[in-house]
Amino acid sequence: MSIARIVSALQFCPDLCAPRSREPGPSLQSRGFNALLALLPYKQQLASAEAVHAHVQKLALQPASFEPTGLGRGVEATLTKMGGWPVYYTAPSSGHEGCNFVMFLHGGGFINEIVPAHWRLIGQMTRKARVVCVVPIYPLAPRATAKDVVPATGELLRMLLEDAGAAKVTVVGNSAGAGLALAACQWLRDRGHRQPNQMVLISPAADASVSRPEQLAIAARDPIQDIPGIVETGRLYAGELDIGHPFVSPLNGGFRFLAPMTIFAGTRDLLYPDSVDLAERARAVGVPVDLHLLRDQPHNYALMPTPEGRKARALIMRAVA
Repeated sequence: MSIARIVSALQFCPDLCAPRSREPGPSLQSRGFNALLALLPYKQQLASAEAVHAHVQKLALQPASFEPTGLGRGVEATLTKMGGWPVYYTAPSSGHEGCNFVMFLHGGGFINEIVPAHWRLIGQMTRKARVVCVVPIYPLAPRATAKDVVPATGELLRMLLEDAGAAKVTVVGNSAGAGLALAACQWLRDRGHRQPNQMVLISPAADASVSRPEQLAIAARDPIQDIPGIVETGRLYAGELDIGHPFVSPLNGGFRFLAPMTIFAGTRDLLYPDSVDLAERARAVGVPVDLHLLRDQPHNYALMPTPEGRKARALIMRAVA
């Protein structure tokens, strides 16, 4: 597998906690992939606040395209605008009557645009699960911050739920997008609107403070994420809000009456302790949670071309169909 293919397959990606002894270890392909991740520049981009700002400045001079790349055959994409944001709709080319809906919120630390790996997952959901995907291209930090992005996302989701009628609506987010999905669902609940049928959260970024003592040990083994950069991207996204505000760190929000959750995390993910805490807090107030925590899997493993990633995507297809 070429480095170019790896780069196109990933965005940001991560170790710890001794899983139960009967849990199978990572596949050979996954172990090799983890080794290759360390050769890529992602961790350098998150090594310090200065590195994050240099990356943001580079993107300001050369903005990344958000156009669909890699949807595959049998998928049609339509671009519209809602609330001033570009929003893509993808649907099976054979027709979408009777289809369920997915709102997909991409990751990237709130500073990076949607990437081909996201579009590939969107294409697979559209084609294999026969769903209509709604993909907001939300504005990025520091130009846009949580104070505006969370309510706007919540409003888009409210309109989708209204338009969908009796059809099932699933919110799928990865990394920063999973944190945004959780915050938007909290926003809906707090304003008396109904919840989607479920949330699928892939390596959710739920606490921007990254302040757990055990995360220092995880960071030392994490091939591509680092604490200073994650904290700084969280600060940029927070803007005038405190980094602990539930819009920025939805782990600090309430969980009662939220939609059922399916969560994917791996123990090579610097953020995975937050997924464990998220699952525990949601279950404690009666929210059904299905947590898939895999040994030695990195951040966003569900998007990766490994046996573990393919199994996770098969579960996602079944969940959203």
